Amino acid sequence: MKPFQQLYYTSCEHGLSGFSGFQFNAVSAGVTAETRQAVEALAGYEPPRSLVESDTPEALERCPVNLCYRPHDRAGRSATALCVRYVGRDSARRFGNYFAHALHSEDFPAAGGGLLPIELWNSPVWTRAVSPGTEIPTLAGPAPGPLGVRAVEGFLRGHPHAARLPELLAAVFAALTEHGSVVVVDRSTEEIAHWFAAVSYLLPPRLARGLSFATYVLRPARSRLHLIGTVPEPPLVFGPDDEAAYTVFDFARGVFPEVPVPALVRLLTRIGVGSVRPVWSWTADYEEGGERTPDDWHAPVAAAAASGGIALATADVHAVIDWLAGAGHLGARRAAVAADIHREHRDLDDARLTALSAAAKAGGDGAVHQEIEGKLYGLRMRAYATAAEDAVEPVPITDPAALVRAAALWERLLETGVRTPRERTRLLLWGVGARLPVPPRVMERETLSLSRALLGTTAPPPGLREEVAALLHALPVMKSSLATALEEALRGRSGQEQLFAQFPAELLREEDLVDRPLLLEHHLRARAERDPSNTVPLMFRILEIRGRTWPDEELLRGLWRQPSRTWTHRDAARIAARLPLSAPVDAAVGAWFDRTLNQGIEDEEALEGCLHLCSALSHPRRSAWLPAAAADLVRLTLELEGALAEAPEATELLAAYLAPKAGSGAAPRALKRFHLVPAMLRLPADVGRLRGRLAELEHRDLHHYLSLLYGRVAAGGRIDDVLLSHVATVATLPAGALLSQALAETAAAIRARPEGYWRGADLARLEQAVRPHGPALADHYARCAEARRPARRRPFRWLWPFRRRTAPAPAAGTSGTSGKSRTSGKSRKKKGR
Repeated sequence: MKPFQQLYYTSCEHGLSGFSGFQFNAVSAGVTAETRQAVEALAGYEPPRSLVESDTPEALERCPVNLCYRPHDRAGRSATALCVRYVGRDSARRFGNYFAHALHSEDFPAAGGGLLPIELWNSPVWTRAVSPGTEIPTLAGPAPGPLGVRAVEGFLRGHPHAARLPELLAAVFAALTEHGSVVVVDRSTEEIAHWFAAVSYLLPPRLARGLSFATYVLRPARSRLHLIGTVPEPPLVFGPDDEAAYTVFDFARGVFPEVPVPALVRLLTRIGVGSVRPVWSWTADYEEGGERTPDDWHAPVAAAAASGGIALATADVHAVIDWLAGAGHLGARRAAVAADIHREHRDLDDARLTALSAAAKAGGDGAVHQEIEGKLYGLRMRAYATAAEDAVEPVPITDPAALVRAAALWERLLETGVRTPRERTRLLLWGVGARLPVPPRVMERETLSLSRALLGTTAPPPGLREEVAALLHALPVMKSSLATALEEALRGRSGQEQLFAQFPAELLREEDLVDRPLLLEHHLRARAERDPSNTVPLMFRILEIRGRTWPDEELLRGLWRQPSRTWTHRDAARIAARLPLSAPVDAAVGAWFDRTLNQGIEDEEALEGCLHLCSALSHPRRSAWLPAAAADLVRLTLELEGALAEAPEATELLAAYLAPKAGSGAAPRALKRFHLVPAMLRLPADVGRLRGRLAELEHRDLHHYLSLLYGRVAAGGRIDDVLLSHVATVATLPAGALLSQALAETAAAIRARPEGYWRGADLARLEQAVRPHGPALADHYARCAEARRPARRRPFRWLWPFRRRTAPAPAAGTSGTSGKSRTSGKSRKKKGR
């Protein structure tokens, strides 16, 4: 072990310079000129102004002590330490003298026996006595001073600003790894030394030995050391260019900067000064060697702390896990780190567990790797089952051992770890996606349990329907289980007919129920509910399943559940066409046909459907299905429809529709409403007969007749015999035949239209048609026809070559026959003679 070289520097009469003044009083053998220069640069001392004239031992003891340390390389191997004290007067009795005792070594850590430089504070090796000779011996090994771990812990417990230690440590880290200096102001250099010691103990030992410091500098702006201490006197002054280079912690006044605190610093200060030293010794097994910044040190320190049982914060755990992937220098220790983290931290997410598993595998610990993989599968299953944000789709597991472990865990989760049908559905989907080797009996049990639970789901949450559909598609046993649960519900409780119209039964397809006739029938009923237009063929499918040819009342009511419980006319016609003619008569079916025939008809499309139904039911064997009244209605409807096409004259058609039975039934009324009047106007009218029966029409039909007739008359064009006969009929209607003023006005408009617009020949024809029933009106039409005849032309008199002289046109505002004009004409004739 190399000893320390010693150097004394002060103002004295005898020294190395050979004259009195500041000089090296004495040095050890072998001290180089470079060392003397370094010590001389560090040894300068200025006391506070209030203590400059300190002369007594008591006053000198109150002067700040500067323990200064400067490494000459980054690792602090070659370094110099000084203790500088104020001694007041020199040999010439002048104030301002100080004594600097320096220790220098090219292997400072070895020479100091592992002491940190700050532990030399108040060491008994320091002296302030001038040597009588110029050579002093080397120092084998300095003894530490009273400043140690316990002293620093006690200091921090009693200091009012101890909570600022993390910011101070962060600032020192920044000064070591970036640039700048940290200035610590406190009431005494004793307290400043304790702050420096706290920082030195918490720093990585390698960085602590590279930390330059001075416990007292009167003017910190003149120093470029990493850590600079000063007392409140005088006030700090920095130039504009220096402010950014100095971070000041004024513990005396309680003024502190805002410094970001890295996660490593939080970890170190949480461990504390009293416990950090063993952590640094453990860290040597985890560091790679090139660590400098807090981020570089964070993961190795956290890994070492975890190995010693020290609790880590979340940020520390994440740092270790992220670091493990590239920590190949750890070798087998990488698996131990993964085991430590996994053992103490059970709330890691999927990504970090994956990294731990990989680290355990890379470290060669198969047991830890498998344990983490098992937990990883459990996390993935739970995340997928609960549809968590970080859930990932399952992928096939290829490792046979992992498959077995995952299947066992999956089964345990199904038994105890799921709370809702959706979680069970998603967990089953995870098992399918991972291709777990699940025994068939287990899958049957679990899918049946799920199916029973799903049948009680009144309002499935978003996504559940799609997930159950995916499970039905991927897992055939799920279809069988759901069908079994449905059959249990249908047989065990009444009133379950609508199950197939609800979730999840509506997801089953027809081919899934081929061997279950009860379920298949209810499935078809639900389809009819969703698609009413397809109800008739579905009914015949159900009859085929039942092995029957005729529906009963229960089936009809189940398929047509609307309040009226009737078929549409078109449905009834399709049913009539498909029912076998040879089948026995069923009263229920006849009643349904009866209700259909008697339901209201609101438009021509419905009338057309009813006529089609009547045509289908007109077959003698089908007519036998109907009640007597319904069969009579079918015959009457078809007779009235035939009259529309076969009646030769309008009055006969009207008479058919005015017969006593013609107004009974929805179809006859609809035929009268929609087809009678247009059909009448297409047939010739016997004026005498028709005018007598028009009044028997209902007001609505008579209004329709008059309005339609007036529209045709007003349209102009050729007046054929059919149109003329109806105009004549209306024109000769008795005054009392029309029941309302509106009808009378329309009839009057029809009566007056010919005289204003018809040709003379058409008026003459109208006169002939009207005369037997209204002579006066006929005479009126005759006069109108005569007025339309063209006047006879007068004979043309040929006057040439003579031309009758005409008078000039009268001027505006004058009369062509005024006396003045006649006189002027006579006078002109006389003059001409």
